Amino acid sequence: MHVVAVPSVPEIRLYAAHPGSGLWRLADDAEGDDPPPPYWAYQWAGGLVLARHFLDRPEAVRGRRVLDLGAGSGLVGIAAGMAGASAVLAAEVDRNGVAAIGLNAMLNGVEVTAVRGDLTADPVPEVDIVAVGDLFYEAGLAERVTAFLDRCVSAGIDVLVGDPGRAHLPHPRLKTVAEYAVADVGTGNAATTKPSAVFSFG
Repeated sequence: MHVVAVPSVPEIRLYAAHPGSGLWRLADDAEGDDPPPPYWAYQWAGGLVLARHFLDRPEAVRGRRVLDLGAGSGLVGIAAGMAGASAVLAAEVDRNGVAAIGLNAMLNGVEVTAVRGDLTADPVPEVDIVAVGDLFYEAGLAERVTAFLDRCVSAGIDVLVGDPGRAHLPHPRLKTVAEYAVADVGTGNAATTKPSAVFSFG
């Protein structure tokens, strides 16, 4: 893995995939008959726009307890920590992603507590804000995430969603907070940017 500055968020450096990384071998070694692709190893537009927003508007998270849901490599949680969050919890389902979160947090000099698992079926966490980057690309996942966010809002937790407009984004529930043009690394072309937004969910 190479250490690189993140497109659109160069203040943050991450261990990044490259053609010789062999990430698919990690997927082959994962538990289960149908291991997921290593989505955690790439920065998607929804996470990039949240990270950019937190660094540009640190008051959004300063002094607050933040959950980075579907954290991938930890980008959003790291940005929250750099912006002054009092505590950051990063949840990721892939065990290799959880390991990467720890390495990336250390690389950037912030403290992030990484947990492995799908928290959408768990009790609402003791946090002040939930950050959701790019989790509305598949119908079943979007349904689970939306139900979890409903419970968070009912518990008085603020929710921010970063997304470039994926297919299952719950538009009626969202209010635009900020817009940025960021790289959509998930397309495989880090030079490509697309309009993306940070939304409040309610």
